[in-house]
Amino acid sequence: MAEKTSFGVTRDNVPVEQYTLRQGALSCDILTYGAALRALRVPDRAGRPVDVALGFDSIGDYQTQNKFMGAVVGRFANRIGGAQFTLNGRDYPLAANNNAVNHFHGGLRGFDKQVWTVGDAGETRLVLKLSSPDGQEGYPGALDVSVTYELTEEGLSVRYLASCDQDTLCNLTNHTYFNLAGHDSGPVTDQIIQLFASFYTPADTLSIPTGEVLRVEGTPMDLRVPGPIGRSIDEDFPQLAFAGGYDHNWAIDGQAGFLRPAALAWSEATGIQLEVLTTQPGVQFYTGNHLEGCIPGKGGAPYGNRWGFCLETQRFPDGPHYGHFPSCVLKAGALYSEETVFRFSVRGQGI
Repeated sequence: MAEKTSFGVTRDNVPVEQYTLRQGALSCDILTYGAALRALRVPDRAGRPVDVALGFDSIGDYQTQNKFMGAVVGRFANRIGGAQFTLNGRDYPLAANNNAVNHFHGGLRGFDKQVWTVGDAGETRLVLKLSSPDGQEGYPGALDVSVTYELTEEGLSVRYLASCDQDTLCNLTNHTYFNLAGHDSGPVTDQIIQLFASFYTPADTLSIPTGEVLRVEGTPMDLRVPGPIGRSIDEDFPQLAFAGGYDHNWAIDGQAGFLRPAALAWSEATGIQLEVLTTQPGVQFYTGNHLEGCIPGKGGAPYGNRWGFCLETQRFPDGPHYGHFPSCVLKAGALYSEETVFRFSVRGQGI
């Protein structure tokens, strides 16, 4: 069985538990609060365990922070412009919790701010479940969600399943901030990134997609060749200026619905390499541009801007407003099923 420990109680006096999964040299800590990945320990080139996921030491810190640290976010991850959408001829207003204009990561009390229940807990596998009632945060239908974390010898698989009794929106992702030199090691700008994506969706000054799907070629958004995260991040390019760095959706090459490479990253300091594979059509590469002012992390680590990067696999942001984007509508009785795999190795060798 997985190792279970108490992680305190929420402000509403709901108990929160932490589950530790182990598989060979890998281990991770997962909270029932927000289904959050709190820690992920992988060996470096010397075989020493390195915690590569940013996180906090108390439930109070998780409830205070606003960075979605390590959490599963939904019912709709990322942004919906104008904080509203229309489905089957009916308008649905949502919380404008992003710049007081747009809807963000599921609303005021999205899935990241709820306590999930445990469906199954083994030494290497944890199933967390959540029921979102009809009308919660403005979304139609009673949605049942399960997220399965599973450690393999190579890394961590995250599988998402959801079904609803009405047509609704569904777009789930994990919001872990990675730092492959260690969560407390400082900025990630010298770590290497590669995205397997020839197109991206440009956004306006509030990070809402314009509806265009543009080639990355000839722009700083072209990350198809491995290079330091910081190589072009401060270039005088409108998309980067709007977001203070990278915070955009890329259309992953290959066919959605099949597990395929989305990203590759590594740290020269530790030798730790991360491969991201997913069935999703898109990935939001976010370079932690707004971490400054974050409350201290695990062990008092002073998380600042660009101390971590996110690779949030997803449907495209603002998908409800663009018919040419991959559909984010989950039909009544249909099954939402997606998987993302975070595969680790040491440069030049497997774990």
